Amino acid sequence: MFGLSRSGIFNNNTQKIKGTVVLMSKNVLDFNAIASTTSVAGAVSGIFGAISDVAGSVVDGATAIFSRSIALKLISGTKTDGEGSGKVGKKTFLQKHLPTLPNLRAKQDAFDIYFEYDADFGIPEAFYIKNYMQVEFFLVSVTLEDIPNHGTIHFVCNSWVYNFKNYKKDRIFFTNQVYLPSATPAALVKYRNEELENLRGDGTGKRKEADRIYDYDVYNDLGNPDKDTTLARPILGGSAQYPYPRRCRTGRRNTKKDPNSEVLSSSTYVPRDEIFGHLKSSDFLTFGIKSLSQTVLPLFQSALGFNAEFHSFDDARAFFEGGIYLPTNLISQISPLPVLKELFRTDGEQVLKFPPPRVIQVSKSAWMTDEEFGREMIAGVNPNVIKRLDVFPPQSSLDPSEFGDQTSTITKESLETNLEGLTVDQAIEGNKLFILDYHDAFMPFLTKINGLEVSKAYATRTILLLKNDGTLKPLVIELSLPRLGGPAGNKIIGAHSRVVLPAKEGAEGTIWLLAKAYAIVNDSCYHQLMSHWLNTHAVMEPFVIATNRNLSVLHPIHKLLEPHYRDTMNINGLARQSLINAGGIIEKSFLPRKFSVEMSSAAYKNWVFPDQALPADLIKRGLAVEDPSSPYGVRLVIDDYPYAVDGLEIWDAIKTWVQDYVSLYYASDDEVRKDYELQAWWKEAVERGHEDLKDKPWWPKMQTLDELVQSSSIIVWTASALHAAVNFGQYPYGGLILNRPTVSRRFIPEIESKDYQELVTNPQKAFLRTITRKFEALVDLTVIEILSRHASDEVYLGQRDNPNWTSDSRAIQAFKKFGNKLAEIEARIEQRNKEPSLRNRRGPAQMEYTVLLPSSEEGLTFRGIPNSISI
Repeated sequence: MFGLSRSGIFNNNTQKIKGTVVLMSKNVLDFNAIASTTSVAGAVSGIFGAISDVAGSVVDGATAIFSRSIALKLISGTKTDGEGSGKVGKKTFLQKHLPTLPNLRAKQDAFDIYFEYDADFGIPEAFYIKNYMQVEFFLVSVTLEDIPNHGTIHFVCNSWVYNFKNYKKDRIFFTNQVYLPSATPAALVKYRNEELENLRGDGTGKRKEADRIYDYDVYNDLGNPDKDTTLARPILGGSAQYPYPRRCRTGRRNTKKDPNSEVLSSSTYVPRDEIFGHLKSSDFLTFGIKSLSQTVLPLFQSALGFNAEFHSFDDARAFFEGGIYLPTNLISQISPLPVLKELFRTDGEQVLKFPPPRVIQVSKSAWMTDEEFGREMIAGVNPNVIKRLDVFPPQSSLDPSEFGDQTSTITKESLETNLEGLTVDQAIEGNKLFILDYHDAFMPFLTKINGLEVSKAYATRTILLLKNDGTLKPLVIELSLPRLGGPAGNKIIGAHSRVVLPAKEGAEGTIWLLAKAYAIVNDSCYHQLMSHWLNTHAVMEPFVIATNRNLSVLHPIHKLLEPHYRDTMNINGLARQSLINAGGIIEKSFLPRKFSVEMSSAAYKNWVFPDQALPADLIKRGLAVEDPSSPYGVRLVIDDYPYAVDGLEIWDAIKTWVQDYVSLYYASDDEVRKDYELQAWWKEAVERGHEDLKDKPWWPKMQTLDELVQSSSIIVWTASALHAAVNFGQYPYGGLILNRPTVSRRFIPEIESKDYQELVTNPQKAFLRTITRKFEALVDLTVIEILSRHASDEVYLGQRDNPNWTSDSRAIQAFKKFGNKLAEIEARIEQRNKEPSLRNRRGPAQMEYTVLLPSSEEGLTFRGIPNSISI
């Protein structure tokens, strides 16, 4: 049998094997280029129109551009060269463009490629690729067809490929096979190790855009001391005072005024493949928030004024009902930006209008009720903080030598007024009392926070009763301020506390509404800084870095975890630029202002990795007790606890899937211990990624199958369901600033003062003069609307972006089982939401609890669990 190559006839031992290369051009994915056009569709059309002008047609143009500019060389996984490494085939270029390939997604291009092949080459399991163009492209996949004695081989790539001169060694990609390190074919060992070395880098130098290097650093890039000394911020990580998870090293130069801090940059480095690059996903988010922070908010502040207050509750609801009138020239400055035109919907001229949040779609006033206030602690945007009260009075864990006696001043008598005939002891014994306790989180910072002109806050404790109908009834709110003393008069030696009881009318009714607002401000800030940012985004980044540095793409655990990392480092880098940085969005719109990240560092001291598993978290908070006879090994103390009920089902599905998958590759604990890539991964994640907590005794040792399954399940849960639970309810609940204020600006007025009389004569004004102002609300609403949206290319739990993610049919079947189980859970959640006896699933606001429904469509849907922390 004879075959033809481009150079002519070759011998009868050689044949051709056909491949298909799928890629996306940089221009299609470059959002900055898109943003300068009138529309996304117009941008794409313009790009390919330019190709058409040069080459005569889109197809011919694409072929002309790519066919002699991208070359591949196959690498054998079964046959070695003289040095024991897999044979490397001849260089082959892309050929014909295939615009009508089945299953080709939007914006993707496919090309034929033909490789010379003979039986002595063996089975190809990797390939080198060279890009001879000056512009990068996004390589989606490569498929080889009809490999003799093997069939089809898939390579799932999802990687940016730059000009070959940017790399010390040629870019390499591996098949969708999985191998434990000890089972790696001899022909691939060298290539497997070299690729991990490339990803680790040498820890020196400034990172360039084309780099794919994963390394660790502290958070030393949040401040900007060279611009203004007031913008200096402490370095988070590397000290006992400010412990923190590590972030990705960028290698930028240090600031002049602080040699330990890095200069800010308009483009923060993350390894190039962490910027996934699909339209409407990370690029949309990045460009939207950057433009918002750098361009739009200064315009809004100029137009509205920083100190403008709402005049009435109707005025606050006008953000959704009537719109905000803005100067025409301001709208015109926004309008050239298509991303922001989608976010800032106007009537064509001067009106800015937000979509109505779910919390007021049925009732405008349900947010004010005590029942809704209590319900949102177990079914709202921050449902994983409330604890069971098992000791009275509530105790503080703050060091008495540093903070004095911080024991609560709440009395049994004050509680028993509304305890429905129970004594405090009876209520505690019957698991009837619960507490939302922000006393210890805020007390150490109140002197600093209240020293700011714009913030006035209390440390709060809120105690609630579990009623017979399953709802939570607030009984009392304690508002505490630091009591100062000592030689200099500035040492905290205790607390000045005020206990506020429920009331509905007069000044007392307004004070009760204000007390709830102070508690919610604390909850809003704790949610944004700790529940959302620290406990999902920040703690996950070390695992992303450690995985890429130590687990080859051929490793089964890499393949298990990789979908749950997508875009996380990218959004975290964006957060350091625009959200949690000095003068950033969080500091503009949340109570702690410049002390925000310090507070999250203090919270990290109490972060415990094993407790991030939902059953362990519920037990630790006293919301569940161990019970082997219960479906998930725990029995809930509050039966109608939507976050826990739905979450336990999702947690169990995740853990079962991880157990099924891991058992395919590890038969014993001994195999876990002997897996040197796995051991290096875990050691580095703990000792470098979470270095400040590395000596904690609670870290799993990664010596058993159970530890591997549990740890992997925690990572998947944190990146997917936990993040969804605290993220996608932000706008539905917090879009109404009355319901979730982010700032408190004055204390409760003293009796007989002018401000106190206002509590009676104009309670709405008294309330609005205390909470978030217009500009701060506008900042908050705009950001949380972006963060609460799903992108069009979102990949949800139980899904993969490529059906050929693994060649292991057993893993495919286990994953299908996982997806089916999630579909069953979704149906059960929807059924529970229709059950009228489960009052916490809807509440006075008539909002079904939907954030843990696994699937979703694009947009502001108030549901859906993406695989990863991509927003």
